[in-house]
Amino acid sequence: MGDGQSMRAFVDLLEKNGEVLKISKAVDPKFEISAFLSLADAGPALLFERIQGSSMRVMGNILNSRARVAAALGVTPAEISTSLQDSIRNPIKPVVAPPGPAQTVKHLHAPLLGLPVPHFFEREQRPYITAGVILARDPHTGNGNASFARFAILDEQTAMIGIAPNHHLAVFARRAAAQNRALEIAVVIGAHPRIQLAACLYLGVGVDELECAGALLGEPVTLAPCQTVDLMAPTDAEMILEGRVEWGMAVEEGYVSEYHGMYEHYGPGCLASFSARTQRSDAIFQVIEPGYHREHIYLGALPIAASLLQAVAAVVPNVLDVAVTEAGAGRTDVVVQIDQPRAGQARRAMFAVFAAVSIAKRVTVVDSDIDPWNPGAVDWARVNRMKLERDIFLIPGAGADRSEPMEEGGTVTKVGFDATARAADRAEGVLKAAPPQAALDAARSWLTETLPPADRSWMPSR
Repeated sequence: MGDGQSMRAFVDLLEKNGEVLKISKAVDPKFEISAFLSLADAGPALLFERIQGSSMRVMGNILNSRARVAAALGVTPAEISTSLQDSIRNPIKPVVAPPGPAQTVKHLHAPLLGLPVPHFFEREQRPYITAGVILARDPHTGNGNASFARFAILDEQTAMIGIAPNHHLAVFARRAAAQNRALEIAVVIGAHPRIQLAACLYLGVGVDELECAGALLGEPVTLAPCQTVDLMAPTDAEMILEGRVEWGMAVEEGYVSEYHGMYEHYGPGCLASFSARTQRSDAIFQVIEPGYHREHIYLGALPIAASLLQAVAAVVPNVLDVAVTEAGAGRTDVVVQIDQPRAGQARRAMFAVFAAVSIAKRVTVVDSDIDPWNPGAVDWARVNRMKLERDIFLIPGAGADRSEPMEEGGTVTKVGFDATARAADRAEGVLKAAPPQAALDAARSWLTETLPPADRSWMPSR
């Protein structure tokens, strides 16, 4: 136990690679942390060393790209989906261990006091905890669950928790309320990125994401008993907040920033009351800049893409990859890459995506020569390989999540683009102009041998 299952192991790697910027000035958690994170959105991880009103340091912008997520998983970007899928297929159950660093210091009174929780955006009414992995158990089965949701701070002991109605945590809270009790939770801040990514996987009710986290870590997640709730929490995180979700107690939220970059007004959330905080003696408070920001985007995009690749492969076995794009904030816009698609497979892939992830509203299907993660390449295929009257597929009146910005009455029109090439469309064919492969290979070999990696980052991988 120690730093192995904390975010510190990965932060050390980022620092070694020159990807951590330390902010030495005293920073106000009201808007100023958010301002720095917004400006560094595509840049380094930020470590805030001095926070007004708190003795803790703050860390953010850790997983803000596919490259960072790949580094956190110890794989290449092309291997992210396979790694996440393998974790679902080969879970490793957590183990009980003695208390660790996350249980060193105990606060049993006013557990939210002194936390450097940022107030992110102008029209939001309160500061939000955004980087907490929430652990809970299904009141019906006792099975574990790990997920993310936002907490708006009300006072030193309570917060509003915002949960979508179909979120597994909401399902569990309703089940607990039906038994006349609150749902016990443990909110884990500063766990290893592999635990955080596992918490974002789209799994069935009753599948414990901590078991997938164990597979990603290559060892069981180590858990120790909480102080005031009947749950186990990771031993190596930065801190654990223990509490309960009171499903029947409504709290008005007001405007909140959503993944698409605009505000939503969902009405009331429900009350979360906290009874304890345990932490490292030098705990770092992790934050994720919410809304349309890259860390928030990729924490959603990559686990969703892995789940969709599995869903599409069930009906289109020659699928190669699935991307969930930045344009769709890592949620709503999907690109499916198929090898030599046969007639009808593009539409089958579209239906599979829409069936698997209700939030998706645009699906583009491309050939194997188009990198689905390259928006310019995907746009090129849409412009040059589609006959619009034939290859656009509209689904009016489709069910939409409440977070969909264009929904009306719970529905939205969804669209599919078949951007796969048909040789018969052009007398000249559809082969892309390029030098002979032997010449390309020779040039690549010379550049690879001559230039250090940092000086050839512009070179395509294939």
